[in-house]
Order: sequence, then structure tokens, then C-alpha cells
Amino acid sequence: MKAVVITSPGGPEVLQVQEVDEPQLQDGEVLIKIEATAINRADTLQRKGLHPPPKGASPYLGLECSGTIEAVGTNVSRWKIGDQVCALLSGGGYAEKVTVPAVQVLPVPPNISLKDAACFPEVVCTVWSTVFMISKLSPGESFLVHGGSSGIGTFAIQIAKYYGIKVFTTAGSEEKLAFCKDIGADVCINYKTEDFVARVKEETQGKGVDVILDNIGAAYYQRNLESLNVGGRLFIIGFMGGTVTETNLTMLLAKRLTVQAAGLRGRSIENKGEIVREVEKNVWPAIDCGKVKPVVYKSFPLSEVSEAHSLMESSKHMGKILLFP
Repeated sequence: MKAVVITSPGGPEVLQVQEVDEPQLQDGEVLIKIEATAINRADTLQRKGLHPPPKGASPYLGLECSGTIEAVGTNVSRWKIGDQVCALLSGGGYAEKVTVPAVQVLPVPPNISLKDAACFPEVVCTVWSTVFMISKLSPGESFLVHGGSSGIGTFAIQIAKYYGIKVFTTAGSEEKLAFCKDIGADVCINYKTEDFVARVKEETQGKGVDVILDNIGAAYYQRNLESLNVGGRLFIIGFMGGTVTETNLTMLLAKRLTVQAAGLRGRSIENKGEIVREVEKNVWPAIDCGKVKPVVYKSFPLSEVSEAHSLMESSKHMGKILLFP
């Protein structure tokens, strides 16, 4: 089969489509003929040699996919050959076929194309596991997601609005802010021209928001704490703004704040299976009724993977970037 190979750590030009061996189906897994996969920031880090796959995972890029089940391993009861599905992967999505534990597979939601279903698994499982399962964002609360026009952001805005939450977001251009507003964000802040802390305080009568989802890290750490309400929760999922910072701990104590961080890729199959079950129960109905929609900025054939990575790293996109074999 064809797959994208990292020929050496480096820029987008190191990615090449090559003939490789098909993955071997194991007990409890399904083999998926891939319709589409999506690009995530973690893929660009792996390409640079900064985010190696977990032990035993596929060496190829790609953390989510959609497609048709081509084979079913032993001890798999729910899925059958021919089912149209999407799946959360530990790797291997930039290829024609991939194997994945059956517990990490989801049905394609009604009214969503097989190709567009590739938008969902990674971002949905990331947002639901962090913001809702761990930080327990609840109806009536307020929520700030940085980078609202990203794949994570576009989904987080929609699902939070579905659950009756006031949504704040940041983005770097008026075009992106308008887009965030169109998909449901209540307060849109241009981080290049406004102080998001001051704007959050202004919009919340000085209180702050209840939950923040952050992919910036060090550069925003202190400012995020200042933006939280008493009892607020900060969840960090990325370090685009660095990993080392200095902070005043008294704010954590005075406001009874919680700071947590987690990745998704390195979790156990059992934990991923639990997240996927919660997603199907709590998110799929929102997609079914059209309140949460796939946001696809552009699609590329596998042969143009370098161009797709360049677009991701330019941050010009709004929503997801797809690849298809």
C-alpha cells in the first residue's frame, strides 16, 4: 500500500509517498480502508522528530481517519466488513489502510459524508476528554478557547454552545474572528490588538471565565490564571508559546484554581475506548441534529502532503485540513 514516509526529520519537503507493507491485523482490531485523514499539529512535530509515536504504534503520521472496514479481528463483535466508520488512531492515518483497536472506532454520523467524518475523532476526543470529562465544563458556565479558528477551536465552540455555555475565543485576524462568531462564539478577541485578560474581565463583570482550553502554554500561563473565575480550571494541551515560565502561585490559592495538562495519543487503549464511548453518547447526538458540523478548510491528495503541512504551519486555515489517498 501507499503511505507517507518521513525520510528524515525536517520541513514539509521530507515527506514522501512510498510503497510500504500493509499493517497486520491483531486480535481486537479492525482494518480500515482509508477514505480520508486529517492533519494535526502533532503531525508537524513528529515530522520534525519532536513527537515520536508511542511504543507499538504505526511509524506513519495520522491520528484520525474515516473509511470502510475491510477486515475484522477476533473478539470484535460490533463492527463488520463494509461498515463506514471514523477512528481515533495512535498513528498510521497517512496511508491507504490502517489497523486500529475496535474500541477506538465510531460510526459515521448520519448526514455527514464519509470523507468529512475524518474531521472529528482527534479533536472531538481531545476536547471532550479534557474540557468536559476532566474539567467538567457545565451548562451555564463560561469557557475560553484559544485559537478558535483551528480544528480544536471550531469544534470546541460548537459543542460548548450546544451545551448552553457562554463561549469566548481568541484569534489573530478579523476574518477568523468573524468566522468564530458565525459558528457560535459569543465573545471574539483579537489577540494581536487586544488584551484578552482585560476583555474577559470586562465581559464577565470582573469575575473571569470558568474553564480555559489552552494550546499556547508558557506565554499565556499567567494571563490565563488572571482570566479565570474563582474555582476556575485551566487545561493545557499544547506548547506553541513555550514550555518554561515563572508564575505567582498566590493566585492559584486565592482563587482555588485547578491547572491540568494531558495529551491523547499516549493514553492506554482502555482509556481511549472510554473516551470514545463518552463521545458517541454525548457528542454524536449534537452532530446528528446539525448543531455541530464538520469544518473543512481544504483537502489535498496524499501526493500533496508537503503542501498540506505547509498550510497547517502557516496558520492561514480555518478548521480542518484533510488528506485523501
